[in-house]
Amino acid sequence: MSKRDYYEVLGVQKNASEAEIKKAFKRLAMKHHPDRNQDSQAEAEVKFKEGKEAYDILSDAQKRAAYDQFGHAGVNQSAGMGGAGAGGSFSDIFGDVFGDIFGGGGGGAHGGQRVYRGADLRYNLELDLEEAVRGTTVNIRVPTFVSCDECDGSGAKKGTKPTTCTTCGGHGQVRMQQGFFSLQQTCPRCHGNGKMISDPCGKCNGQGRVEKNKTLSVKVPPGVDNGDRIRLSGEGEAGENGGPSGDLYVQMSVREHKIFQRDGSDLYCEVPIAITTGSLGGELDVPTLNGRVKLKIPAETQTGKMFRLRGKGVKTVRGSSTGDLMCRVVIETPVNLTKHQKELLQEFEKSLKDDSVNHSPRASGWLDGVKKFFEDMKG
Repeated sequence: MSKRDYYEVLGVQKNASEAEIKKAFKRLAMKHHPDRNQDSQAEAEVKFKEGKEAYDILSDAQKRAAYDQFGHAGVNQSAGMGGAGAGGSFSDIFGDVFGDIFGGGGGGAHGGQRVYRGADLRYNLELDLEEAVRGTTVNIRVPTFVSCDECDGSGAKKGTKPTTCTTCGGHGQVRMQQGFFSLQQTCPRCHGNGKMISDPCGKCNGQGRVEKNKTLSVKVPPGVDNGDRIRLSGEGEAGENGGPSGDLYVQMSVREHKIFQRDGSDLYCEVPIAITTGSLGGELDVPTLNGRVKLKIPAETQTGKMFRLRGKGVKTVRGSSTGDLMCRVVIETPVNLTKHQKELLQEFEKSLKDDSVNHSPRASGWLDGVKKFFEDMKG
């Protein structure tokens, strides 16, 4: 018999949030509790396990993405209906689920103890623009928690072992009966570990983990930009009670460059040119990330004119083509003039006034507009 759609099983839409999925499964689990289905316990257990399988997939971001793209084949639930946990008793499955929903969960069991996945870490890596564009390999030092080598992560002094918690019997959870509901909560004595340590390790003080700075080599691919992240699997904090380590996310932060500004695959820069070059035209050297190139400036170029140098930008991590370099021309007004230079400019200005419309069309048009504005105000 073919499996039902997981979203249909839980009665939620495909765009449902994590909270909505958890709420829907809580409602389904309560509906099919054996104490509420005395006459049809077998059927209730089947429906509960079907809901548990759907919840296991849809509450995990990676599994959910695979299911959304490929359906049941994408998550490879070869165990059939019931999925993870089909081999256990109904009460065990129900207890695990409600332990998670009501705050008791953090992992499975490891030798009778509750295990917890280590926390994910984030490291902010600053790069020069050249490093981000070309790629590089960087060694980073990350403060994190690692498994204690003195006690092998047990938390107990060398030569001793943790003992089973007498309150929860090593399960890490205690069951509470409230009417026809049977709920599980984290054991208040061992805090979910399932074990008690009478003689703690002196190095980690019974925690099973110690803080340590570790050096990692990070290979940065060419084309990364601000906000891009590299995931180093298993390089986060060590898990508790044998649980898996978390991941380390290295986030890129590109320093401001003296010449270039980046926008995706394109680079932008300002190119100051002399007033004579803007008027008469010329050729000048423009820097790129791969060396200098020639840029031809046509005569009568104005400030703000943008020139595009194709293929002189950046090839992004996910892109197949290289962007462009956009050069914005800025006419530079000469400074620190001598008396003779000032006289020459005054003479030059006088020669332009006789035919200012042809030589300075924008200025002439603007002045005409201002004149008309004041005339209209008087009228």
